[in-house]
Amino acid sequence: MNNPFDYIPDARCDRAFETLLAEIERMRTGGLETDLRLCRELDEGKMLGVLIAEDGDGIQHELFSFSGQLGDGGFYHPGFVGPIFDYLEPDGYFRLKEQYISRLNEEIAGLEHDELTRIRSEYERVRDMGERVVTEYRDLYKSSKQCRDARRAAGTIDDVELAEMIRASQFEKAELRRVKRRVASELQPYAEALNGIRSRINTLKERRRKESEDLQRWLFESFSIPDARGERSSLSEIFAATPMGVPPTGAGECCAPKLLNAAYQRGWKPVAMAEYWYGRPKRGEVRRHGHFYPACRGKCHPVLSWMMQGLDIQSSQEIDKHRNPAEPKVIYENEWFCVVDKPSGILSVPGKEMAESVEQWLATHHAKGREVRMAHRLDRDTSGLILAAYGAEAYKLLQSLFASHRVRKRYVADLAGDYREAGIAERGRIELPLSPDWIERPRQRVDVENGKESTTLYEFVGVSNGISRVLFYPLTGRTHQLRVHAASEAGLNMPIAGDRLYGHDNISRSERLHLHAERLEFTFPLDGRRYIFESPVPF
Repeated sequence: MNNPFDYIPDARCDRAFETLLAEIERMRTGGLETDLRLCRELDEGKMLGVLIAEDGDGIQHELFSFSGQLGDGGFYHPGFVGPIFDYLEPDGYFRLKEQYISRLNEEIAGLEHDELTRIRSEYERVRDMGERVVTEYRDLYKSSKQCRDARRAAGTIDDVELAEMIRASQFEKAELRRVKRRVASELQPYAEALNGIRSRINTLKERRRKESEDLQRWLFESFSIPDARGERSSLSEIFAATPMGVPPTGAGECCAPKLLNAAYQRGWKPVAMAEYWYGRPKRGEVRRHGHFYPACRGKCHPVLSWMMQGLDIQSSQEIDKHRNPAEPKVIYENEWFCVVDKPSGILSVPGKEMAESVEQWLATHHAKGREVRMAHRLDRDTSGLILAAYGAEAYKLLQSLFASHRVRKRYVADLAGDYREAGIAERGRIELPLSPDWIERPRQRVDVENGKESTTLYEFVGVSNGISRVLFYPLTGRTHQLRVHAASEAGLNMPIAGDRLYGHDNISRSERLHLHAERLEFTFPLDGRRYIFESPVPF
């Protein structure tokens, strides 16, 4: 079976998905309100999965799934496989606990919106009234004191009058203290009532927190996940060995785990699997209707890694020739740095994979004992020019050049679509705030609230057979910046040809990513020379 994290859909999966699309359109035109509601929910964006599985007689079957829940049916809809674990049974433990937590929510909301508001209002009324009484008496005391001070300054008072003034001052000071104590005493019951209701609310919130954590723990322990060998493990056990430690919300409810579980239940052998996006992209995400996508890594990688034990999984090299790339080529070097022409399919720096990176290749085959550090990076699937520094001084200088935007970079890309038919300006500027999608790393998303600004200048230079060639001039260096700027609806809305992460096209989805770092231009501080390097576009 194909690797769900790195694949090109089998033709059988594509045909099955086309069948599913036709069925959804039939539902849309069938006139039933329940079907129309379901189609409207799908239009809001949903991942749909397809699995081709083989029974004991060698007959192949198609299985379909959707991520999470869908419409009034929740986990169950005709034509789709069911969940791994149905925790939504009406009288089941999860529902009963959920109802209890909902009652706690209602009680907390009632206390906060009604009783707490009423008591706080009473407290503030009595407090404000008391403060006015104290202020009025303090002003009276200040006025009396000013009169006494004036009499003393005149120097015409005798001992009897002076003694009387002292007694009056002492009385007024004591009376001010008595007024403050009386006001505080009158406010005390309201303060106690306010503290009491707040304490009650905090107790309920703590109970709600504990009940929610207990329910989540029960849910993760109750999810019994099978693998191809017939063994089972809970979600809690599967995620315990990951950096997350605990499963994220929704783990085990994505398309791929549902499909494998359904095949195992039937005793069928999984043969080919693919996931396709249906409908509009969710806020900030870069998704395209009808395009296939790899399984998410945050939720699915630990689960599927367990579930696929016992299956013969296709390797990346079997499905993707450019994952076994040619060696990098050093096109220039001096005592401070070298310029490498990087093939598509090789990492810039060491990663989690065992595959050799450009940095390792330089250190092993070219640096001759010198310290090598990459001054910047290119995505694994991007080809083209990349700079490596020899030694700490050169590395810091090159890093500062990139940080201060003094390195002029030009990329060439082929985009899926005709920019003229799409009504896109021939040249322009793209500015989008980007942030990592932590559940589906290494994907990036458009994030207006928390994203970091990214800017790219672009210029289209031609169109051929529905493919637009564009020059990119990135002014910032965010992860996957050019890929997101090309594919996002907020950018050019045309994914780079061969981009398996942000969108695919029927012309080149079996090929490499059509993105190439074609030109580098900068002045190096140590020798003052202006350097210009170019690499021919390999696609």
